[in-house]
Amino acid sequence: MRLDNPPRIPTPRRHTAPQKPTPRHNLARRRKTKPPRPALRRATFRIRLSPTHQVVIQFHQQGTAMGKTRLEAFSDGVIAIIITIMVLELRPPHAPSLDALRPLLPIFISYVLSFIYVGIYWNNHHHLMHAAHHVDGRVLWANMHLLFWLSLVPFATGWMGESGFAAVPVAAYGVVLLLAGAAFVILTRALARLHGPDSTLARAVGSDRKGKISMLLYVLGILGVLINPWIAFAIYAIVAMIWFIPDRRIARRLEERQQQ
Repeated sequence: MRLDNPPRIPTPRRHTAPQKPTPRHNLARRRKTKPPRPALRRATFRIRLSPTHQVVIQFHQQGTAMGKTRLEAFSDGVIAIIITIMVLELRPPHAPSLDALRPLLPIFISYVLSFIYVGIYWNNHHHLMHAAHHVDGRVLWANMHLLFWLSLVPFATGWMGESGFAAVPVAAYGVVLLLAGAAFVILTRALARLHGPDSTLARAVGSDRKGKISMLLYVLGILGVLINPWIAFAIYAIVAMIWFIPDRRIARRLEERQQQ
């Protein structure tokens, strides 16, 4: 006998233990991702003797201070652009003779003096940043203040040269130099205040007698325009000669620190 629909044999079912419902707080705990751990910061202590033979303990925590690399790179770029703008003002004459260079002589003299000044500021700025370990917002704005007055040097240089050393342009040139010098003093004080009175930078700068004398000479040069503009120009050149001699205050302090 043949069956069209054979009966199905039931398969045995496996008996499994009933699963317990997962509590809601466990589900929420699983869904939450663990926050990343903050980077470890190393703290270092430095013990040294101050000039008054007192023990000075310095605490420095890495990772909290602002670096100085971008400030140096930005300042170098701005100073390079300032020199480029000044040299572009030296336009060659059309006539192929030496007599054609005579009208350009005042422009060239003013360019040489300004080039020396910009080089002096770059040199001192390099030494200043080399002695500094870190910067803050106050130092950044003080540095921008210095770059602002240095950026006006090409304008004052061109005006003084094109006018043939007239009284008003020579006085304006002295005002730019005076304010640039004041800005550099502000930057120096901001760095010294940031690093502390016992730092290498603060001890190297000291009372900054050289900077104060330069500021006084700038004022005398601006007032000397009332007598003769060339007197003012001579005073500006004297200040450049004073600073043209390398200032070894910071370098000497750095060498002393390395020997210690």
